[in-house]
Amino acid sequence: MQTRNSTFSSGLYVVATPIGNARDITLRALDVLAAADIVLCEDTRITGKLFALHGLKTPLQAYHEHNGEKIRPKILARLSEGQVVALVSDAGTPLISDPGYQLVTAVQAAGHEVVSVPGPSSPIAALSIAGMPSDRFLFVGFLPPKSKARQTSLTGLADFAATLVLFESARRLPALLADIETVLGDRDVAICRELTKKFEEVRRGPVSRLIADYAREGPPKGELVVLVRGRAAEELLWDKDAVMQALSLQLAHAGTREAAASVAATSGWRRRDVYRLALDLQEKLGGGHDGGAA
Repeated sequence: MQTRNSTFSSGLYVVATPIGNARDITLRALDVLAAADIVLCEDTRITGKLFALHGLKTPLQAYHEHNGEKIRPKILARLSEGQVVALVSDAGTPLISDPGYQLVTAVQAAGHEVVSVPGPSSPIAALSIAGMPSDRFLFVGFLPPKSKARQTSLTGLADFAATLVLFESARRLPALLADIETVLGDRDVAICRELTKKFEEVRRGPVSRLIADYAREGPPKGELVVLVRGRAAEELLWDKDAVMQALSLQLAHAGTREAAASVAATSGWRRRDVYRLALDLQEKLGGGHDGGAA
């Protein structure tokens, strides 16, 4: 089959599209979408509006979790014929909370090229303006809708010393905030609403205050990204007895340096300090050590 043009080599192009403002699309994304033989999208109506705004005429094909298994063989056949296939989501970067990873895996397994065309992403946009630490973060996406399961998930995230980035609907936000307070305590939270749109808003503060604000005003409207401050490093420090106990276990099958490095990585202690404790413990146990600086 003849491709529409030869501007781009055959492959699957993973293309980011705007999360709100239609002008937040890259020139390269427009080039790829115009040149592709077909564009795969979650909802042809949503992507069709974006195409109409930018004068794009490329054929659209719905691709989502319900038809993916049926459609993937047809996509692989197109790529085998040398076509250019683009993948977009309703908004933002594909594969972030959508089923595109199954397609990317299948395309790579078949030996075809997968190309990133980066651009807007709501988790990154939220991190850039939320006033939360951004040097380390964990994208969680949507938590379970039921409170019990959601609290279980939050318990598993409690000890991460990283900003948590969540998605949630406006309707369920009050319940999410209540569970955050119950499980994580009165942590700082940022609610990023309607990013890049006319009514973009960021609210920050202790979760207890935000709960009170929304109880008084009602839940916000629009698309939300919720950021939760991670546990502070000082909260993660083990006490000395816990470090000594862990070192005793490690030294039973590892050298001093290896044991110190392992315990330091999980205890929050500096490696140098753990190494000194390991030397002291080795002396008490009557054994030698493997020398060297920590």
